[in-house]
Amino acid sequence: MNTKRFEIIEKQGKLQQFKVIRDNETGVLYMSRAQDYGLGMTVLVDANGKPLVDEEYLRSGR
Repeated sequence: MNTKRFEIIEKQGKLQQFKVIRDNETGVLYMSRAQDYGLGMTVLVDANGKPLVDEEYLRSGR
């Protein structure tokens, strides 16, 4: 597996920035939003309210 516990896998925006962050141990995906001096972070969930997991990443054994 990756030596970094958390990895930014996608980002959008300049002034208002959105990032998708993956926990490389569990595969769980999080979203963070930063604007000015504020920051928010939350776990991404599927339609049933369960944490969204990057199963493809976990299967690859990186």
